[in-house]
Amino acid sequence: VLYPPDKFNDDPSMIKSVFLAGTIDMGNSEDWQKTVVDECCEKDVVFYNPRRKDWNSEWEQKMGDNKFTEQVEWELESLENVDLILMYLAPGSKSPISMLELGIFAKTDKLVVCCPDGFWRKGNIDIVCRKYGIKQVE
Repeated sequence: VLYPPDKFNDDPSMIKSVFLAGTIDMGNSEDWQKTVVDECCEKDVVFYNPRRKDWNSEWEQKMGDNKFTEQVEWELESLENVDLILMYLAPGSKSPISMLELGIFAKTDKLVVCCPDGFWRKGNIDIVCRKYGIKQVE
């Protein structure tokens, strides 16, 4: 498992790379990423987990904050380079950055989305997934 600011792993022995996109809510949501990694313990998969271990909610959410910029750039680079983007949108969350990422990568054929009932924009997510042929799972 790689976390920001770990560099992209292009080890040819790894069959798949998976970015764990979705609800984090500044570190306040359930750590669903850990559950996915624990349940998918294949040795030939590299997971990219944006849930930063040293996250500081006092970082300014602007380009001038070096740590914040590093985080966003790490996420974008990782999303671009991985084989698969697994996105989970938790019920009761808003997850605006995840929705932005869904829009950016909707046409890439590498998204798999889990959006249970209770997510505030589930209808929008379902329609986008249908329109662009994005696989949805429960």
